Amino acid sequence: MATIELFGTDDLSFPESLEEPVEYGEVSTRAWVVELILNLLGYTTEKDLCELRLVEPACGGGAFLTVVASRISASCHVHQRPITDAIGAVRAFDLLGRNVEQSRALIAETLQREGWEPKDARRVATAWVKQADYLLQSDSEHRADYVVGNPPYIRLEDVPDDRMAAYRRACPTMGGRADIYIGFYEVALRSLNRGGQLGFICADRWMRNQYGRRLRQLVTRHFSMDLALMMHDVDAFDEQVSAYPAITLISNKRQGAAVAADTNRSFGVEQAGDFAGWYLKGKPPTIATVSYQAARMPHWFPEEDSWPSASPARLAILEDLTERFRPLEDTKTGTRVGIGIATGADKVFLTKDKDLVEEGRLLPMAMVRDTTSGRINWDGTYLVNPWTASGALVDLEAFPRLASYFEKHGEALRKRYIAVKQPQRWYKTIDKVDHHLTGRPKLLFPDMKLRIHPVLDEGDLYPHHNLYFIVSDVWDMRVLGGLLLSRVAEAFVGAYAVKMRGGTLRFQAQYLRKIRVPDPATISASDQDALAEAFDKRDVEAATEAALRVYRLTELPD
Repeated sequence: MATIELFGTDDLSFPESLEEPVEYGEVSTRAWVVELILNLLGYTTEKDLCELRLVEPACGGGAFLTVVASRISASCHVHQRPITDAIGAVRAFDLLGRNVEQSRALIAETLQREGWEPKDARRVATAWVKQADYLLQSDSEHRADYVVGNPPYIRLEDVPDDRMAAYRRACPTMGGRADIYIGFYEVALRSLNRGGQLGFICADRWMRNQYGRRLRQLVTRHFSMDLALMMHDVDAFDEQVSAYPAITLISNKRQGAAVAADTNRSFGVEQAGDFAGWYLKGKPPTIATVSYQAARMPHWFPEEDSWPSASPARLAILEDLTERFRPLEDTKTGTRVGIGIATGADKVFLTKDKDLVEEGRLLPMAMVRDTTSGRINWDGTYLVNPWTASGALVDLEAFPRLASYFEKHGEALRKRYIAVKQPQRWYKTIDKVDHHLTGRPKLLFPDMKLRIHPVLDEGDLYPHHNLYFIVSDVWDMRVLGGLLLSRVAEAFVGAYAVKMRGGTLRFQAQYLRKIRVPDPATISASDQDALAEAFDKRDVEAATEAALRVYRLTELPD
């Protein structure tokens, strides 16, 4: 097993008596989905399954265990072993006694139906299933070659307080308002023997949202993300669920090739068999059918703050670009991504009255509305600027008109949180003004837009906090603007960004930083001209055509 010091649980102690578990979050998985997961893992009857250990963390009514029992039975017949040799081959856990009894009964029925003695079948079933809390067991209880299942969907805050506290101690990945399945991933991964595999069907939110960040960090640093098979519209469960499920396969090994796949509602038993055949065969690198599409990539995405969401073919392109090119924000080129100034009181600090205070205390501001056309059309908004060029607050005694204006609004300014914390600095804006930024050419991006929308400010304005900016020591900003106007750059943002109602994207700094760009010195003069001209004309298609050449791509798949 990989060494994971950050996430170890040595010397943890748990309450001997915990409140009763909540009895929801349990959804039964259809048998064909279980068969698919086991096939993808290679847990098949040709192997001597008695020599391997499979663990199911939350067995529920026995959907997984029924299929597992049938496979182990067939393996015993193939390898001429008694079923009692499989007593140690499976360990399953559940908190609820009724689930334990139901699972044991289904296992025994399955084994008896396949010809094993009732006494031996009951003995195996009893040994396999234990009433216990998987998250609070010692590691020795669930060392595994395979961990499979459908972890429960329960918000952590819905768990009784003492049990929740024990879970947080046992599972450091369960930060914030996590769902309990995060802990199941963590404990399962920690339990894998070297080369062992996890196969879960579970909500996919952890791959992108804040509460999944620590789990992504764990996977990225210590494991191999092998498969993400999205099944949002597939009838995978015995009842309707509101979560967006995905099958994820993760191995305890160095990161290797990874597969991104997506399905639609027509994906079923036959299509699952076809997909498993393609996945295990290892070629061709991409496949697209009426029911599913998939792409094989050399690696999974290295970032841990968020993983992208897009079609498999587009994910493969983004992974390739991530591998081949450097991030947009780069100390090598002096390229920086930032956000404009937040004042904490726009009604006081923003004005169109150019005679309001001393002339040197007004800073021309770029607002979102100034960028709508694709070019700067300044509407005359100024920042009433309390900062000196060195980054200190001005001495109000030196600017009597400024002092009078701020005192006029003193009550509103002093009530702000930042003013309460620093009462002697009551007239400060939340952010300082970086006076070096004003005179620099910069690309401005409105926070929310349907399409990527870089706009060039030649160095006349200072951005408001609803605008993000890019400055660079090396890039010709018109060339970079053309590159960022392209659909290639937009694909990065679209894969990572939060999407608002109507498909509006958030072009925030963390998403802009995901964009990969070539070394500007490697772009030919003709392509530089093409990108700059496309930017000037706001021609997205021309910008994309030039960008594809620069990135050495033949196309950008949907």
